[in-house]
Amino acid sequence: MGTTQAAQGIGVVTDTPEPKYWHLRTVLVRALDSEFRAGEVLPNERDLSARFGVARATLRQALDQLELEGRLVRRRGIGTLVAAPRMGVPVGETAGRDSWRIIDAGYAPAPAAVATTLGIPADEPVHAVRRLRMMHGQAIGAETLYVPEAVAPHVPAIFAKSSAADSSRARSVLRQLQRLELDGESRSVELGVAEEQQARLLERPPGTPVLVLTTRYQAQGGTVAVAVSTYRADMCRLTFGASGVVDVAPAAPAAGEVRTAS
Repeated sequence: MGTTQAAQGIGVVTDTPEPKYWHLRTVLVRALDSEFRAGEVLPNERDLSARFGVARATLRQALDQLELEGRLVRRRGIGTLVAAPRMGVPVGETAGRDSWRIIDAGYAPAPAAVATTLGIPADEPVHAVRRLRMMHGQAIGAETLYVPEAVAPHVPAIFAKSSAADSSRARSVLRQLQRLELDGESRSVELGVAEEQQARLLERPPGTPVLVLTTRYQAQGGTVAVAVSTYRADMCRLTFGASGVVDVAPAAPAAGEVRTAS
């Protein structure tokens, strides 16, 4: 870390009504933006605590917050590094197909909200295809695609669970969905937290902030499929392309929701 001090507005933390760790977090952001490059290792906690005049417990809180925000990355045996800028992740037709990896495929009732969107009874089984989105060798998103049996009726029966069988079933569901003449797609994005299963796939702790993208596929006068995708908020910046129409929903009742239409 450079030796810039209070003379340049980056110095000792002073008393403030806001939590001290949060004020320190703001001070650290200024330092990261002005003194460091992506991939650079920060000084150790003892040096940082001395520089900013705070206890190490306060420093750790601030560093934890910046790690959650995706500004810092901790590497065992190396230390705390400045994270690279969030990568742009294309959504919709511009998304690269080769970046998806099938996890499994099954047949079970969809979540209540998804069943309502599909216009089917809550206990009616649907095809569920789980996929993992990879970029530069890193898992950045996990998706579950829900397709009613009426939309994809010709799916091979699975008599023995295996990755090959799951892959065959998933490809069959995807092919039948692609053959439909879709009327359009609608999307909504909201901030959420990673549940245990999602966190494991994304290699993050449960409760980590994520971007939840819900895509509804329309055809035949209704919604024929729903995809719920969970992206790492610390790594991803979702992009919808110049042709997409973006609508920011009002603060109530769905605060913070962003809708897009293709």
